[in-house]
Amino acid sequence: MKDLVKFFDGLPWIVKLILALPGLDGICWGIYRVAKGLHKKDNVMLIVGIIWIFAGIFILWVIDFITILLNKKPTVFA
Repeated sequence: MKDLVKFFDGLPWIVKLILALPGLDGICWGIYRVAKGLHKKDNVMLIVGIIWIFAGIFILWVIDFITILLNKKPTVFA
């Protein structure tokens, strides 16, 4: 899990932005949040990641898209 989190954190911001587009966001950044929650043993992050997998495809991608534009990293919420 640590390698997956490190891989996503090391991506260039333009690739992160592409992964935040509708459809990709729920899968990519949802899995990232689940992996980060498991790595840090953070139950809140794990639950947010699971929710993000399903809801990120439809509406939550907007939040990631904006935060990646502004902060060059996705919203973590924990």
